Amino acid sequence: MDFATASSVVLETLTKATSQDQTILKPAEQQLKQWETQPGFYSILVTIFSNHAISLNVRWLAVLYFKNGVDRYWRRTAPNAIPEEEKNQLRKQLIANFNEPVNQVATQLSVLIAKVARVDCPRAWPELIPTLLEAVKSPEVLLQQRALLTLHHVTKTLATKRLAGDRKIFQELAGNIFSFVYNLWNSHMETFLQLVVTSPGSTDQLLPPLERCLLTLKVCRKLAVHGFTSADTMPDVMALLNATHPRIKSLLPLRKDFSTHIQLKEKLEKLVILLTKVLLDMLEYHAVAFVPFIQPALEFTVSYVFTETGEGLLFERFTVQCLNLVKAIIKCDKYRPAKEISETKEPATIEAYKAKMSFFTCATLTEICTRLILQYFPLTEEDLQAWDADAEDYITDEGGESWKFTQRPCVEVFFMTLFHEFCETLTPCLLQMVQTVQGPVNPEDVCALLQKDAVYNALGLASYELYDVVDFDQWFQNQLLGELQCKHPRYKLIRRRVIWLIGQWIGVKFSVDLRPMMYEAILPLLGTEEDLVVRITAANTLRIAVDDFEFKSEQFLPYLERSFSLLFHLLQQVSECDTKMQVLHVLSFVIERVGSEIRPYVSSLVQYLPMLWEESAEHNMLRCAIITTLIHLVQGVGPLCMNLFPFLLPVIQFSTDVTQPPHVYLMEDGVDLWHITLQSSTSVTPELLQLFNNMPALLELGSETLRVCFSIVDSYVLLGPGEFLQMYSGMLHTVLSDMMTDLRPEGVTHICRVIENMFRVFPVEAPQLFPDILSHCFKAVLDKEELPQLMSMYLVLIARVMLQNNAFFFTFLSSLASKLGLQPGEVLGTLLDIWMERLDCISQPERRKLSALALASLLVSTEKVILERFCAIVNCCVEVLHDCCREDYSDILLMTENDPQPEDEMEMEEDRRRRQLSIKDPVHSVSLRDFVQAKLHECQQTHGQDGFQTLMDTVDVEIKEQLQRFIE
Repeated sequence: MDFATASSVVLETLTKATSQDQTILKPAEQQLKQWETQPGFYSILVTIFSNHAISLNVRWLAVLYFKNGVDRYWRRTAPNAIPEEEKNQLRKQLIANFNEPVNQVATQLSVLIAKVARVDCPRAWPELIPTLLEAVKSPEVLLQQRALLTLHHVTKTLATKRLAGDRKIFQELAGNIFSFVYNLWNSHMETFLQLVVTSPGSTDQLLPPLERCLLTLKVCRKLAVHGFTSADTMPDVMALLNATHPRIKSLLPLRKDFSTHIQLKEKLEKLVILLTKVLLDMLEYHAVAFVPFIQPALEFTVSYVFTETGEGLLFERFTVQCLNLVKAIIKCDKYRPAKEISETKEPATIEAYKAKMSFFTCATLTEICTRLILQYFPLTEEDLQAWDADAEDYITDEGGESWKFTQRPCVEVFFMTLFHEFCETLTPCLLQMVQTVQGPVNPEDVCALLQKDAVYNALGLASYELYDVVDFDQWFQNQLLGELQCKHPRYKLIRRRVIWLIGQWIGVKFSVDLRPMMYEAILPLLGTEEDLVVRITAANTLRIAVDDFEFKSEQFLPYLERSFSLLFHLLQQVSECDTKMQVLHVLSFVIERVGSEIRPYVSSLVQYLPMLWEESAEHNMLRCAIITTLIHLVQGVGPLCMNLFPFLLPVIQFSTDVTQPPHVYLMEDGVDLWHITLQSSTSVTPELLQLFNNMPALLELGSETLRVCFSIVDSYVLLGPGEFLQMYSGMLHTVLSDMMTDLRPEGVTHICRVIENMFRVFPVEAPQLFPDILSHCFKAVLDKEELPQLMSMYLVLIARVMLQNNAFFFTFLSSLASKLGLQPGEVLGTLLDIWMERLDCISQPERRKLSALALASLLVSTEKVILERFCAIVNCCVEVLHDCCREDYSDILLMTENDPQPEDEMEMEEDRRRRQLSIKDPVHSVSLRDFVQAKLHECQQTHGQDGFQTLMDTVDVEIKEQLQRFIE
């Protein structure tokens, strides 16, 4: 097929791919997918998107396919890589002209060229940059603008390369073209400013040069920041820094002049912000070069943000950037001298420090602090209107993602940085302001209320710095409690701020003895008659108090019923997903901290949660909060959780079902809820057993929940071993056997622990249910497994079988030997030699005793392979006796029903089940000393006195003496 015919076919297919009809769209996309790896496909795409007569949607799609192809097939090493000959031609076509009329397509073309440049420039594409620079000089406006756009994306992409060789190439590029680009930017700026003077009404004429100013400055920024190792040695870079403040000063009034022309105003704002980014980036990457500009930058920003100079000229993003610049100067590590300034070696550091300290005088700092609090902290008219219009929406927006990037949070962070750095100077200023506002305020005086709110906000933000200065306990009793008593509607501002302030100081300096008084103050603010913003703030303060490390549940219990009831009513009243999550988190903290004391009060919550679960089907994060609440609820109610099964089990089933799309959000919390439910239950039910059908997929998923999944299997074994193994032993054997070879050592160790628990519960039956896993253990030991933790677990499983199911052990050993083509005695001898050699890799006393019991059980054997190792077995038994016996030679690991039990109100039903299992375990029910003595006596009876003495003569005299002391 010739090129023209192929082009028409591709064009037709691209046209179909823009169709809204799925029957046309899907086949076209599949066809284009097949062509992606065909030689010549991308050459056709270039001819299509370069033809301006073709439909815009088709051209747009052609560019996107080309761009995606660059990502996948441009590199030489990529599978189905584009041929080098075709790439050479494509590079020439891409920079043949820069006359794309549509902005969106032009942007995509620029990004496309930048992607190719990242791989090929400059080695395989040396002509790219010269071609772009030549096009930038063109008198044709469109050509110049498109070339600048492409140059911007190319430099932006090349600047992101981090390998040393690539960085060196970019630095060479920057050294070659920076002066040209900087002068070009200056030229465009002058052209624009002259046009403003000569043609102020012709806004359409102003946009093109303004756009060129933006693009050239973007290129300058990347070159200056990433293109030089020592920017202070580059005159043009320093000239750019020198020019930023004058340029911003000239642009800010223009923004006000063109306030009615939205597009021009937005472009001016972008240019101003870009100039501040140049300063911020140079400060971050070239702190030494920025030292001469510390003083001018501080004077400029502070004069605009904190004096009358900026009145009418500031806009939010510019204010934020100015504050960020001052904050970055304050926090810059390279501007911090040693504690003894004379010990500082860098002259630039000393110079920077002197510049900072000479600027931040006491008077300047006091003025900045005062204006910050009184000018930027107070709520605006828009804030108050939003609060009154929809309180819940207001508090949700205030803490949301969009709020983080608005002016007030940036102002607050700047205030905390400033206060931390100059605490001694600013503390008297802040305390004086507190003294001024803490008297009675007329609720009708909104300005006074806003001022008090702002000052209290500052006091809360600076709480950690004021630890030794403010007696918060006294202030709480004498002033703040009184503030909370005023119920005037407009005083909600102060009630909300005061209860927030208390929350800020709880973890800083707030007496434990005053906590009951604080609970008394919080509860009225949670009432239904209170403003919703105040109620939610009070709930969050309660969460902070309950979560504090000095929280005492006995102090809170008198308020538990009322607070739980009020929180529950608040949860019912709010409607926003985020707000419900906040309140649920508070409830979860309360339930978690008071434990079983919550039991009398949960019935209402239990009735409401199913309805909330159904309503939140589209809100996965809210469902996560519900599951978290259920986890703490189950932990609190303990065995009574079985009454919640009609709601609880469907939630677990849904959240752990990997076929349900929401499982990606719910699974982690879902398996935790599943586990805590099993731990708290007193018996296994058919519904609880049915849940385990979700487990195979979770185990195969192998996610970060794998450890909890193994714990769930363990909990099932303890809760209902007979029913559970009857239903799922076959499935478990298949899944766990496959996982033994796939998992890392930590995962294999978890599997072995689960299997060991089954062997403890059913010592006779369980080993026969897991032959492949047992075989894996034998082979790993015979192969001398190197990792101590794995060898330890393999030996534990073998010891369990040898000790508690001796007949099956030798039957299994014979079968394994047959498969290995060896004699059973040969396999047993090797196993025992490795076992006794590696006994020291078993560190836990319980597992060492288990090994000793298992080895001692062999002392009665008449098998030659065992008799040959009689001495080694006795040595191991004596070694472990030293580990397991007290000075009076009694076994320290023995347990009985009469042993004192730990008094732990949070003890779960599973803890009791584990204790009962341990009491029956030979490790805890059989004295190793008595067991060894009994087996030696049996050995003596089996072999007769002479035969026994012959065996004992093989044992070292010192070991025999130690053994004699233990036995006597």
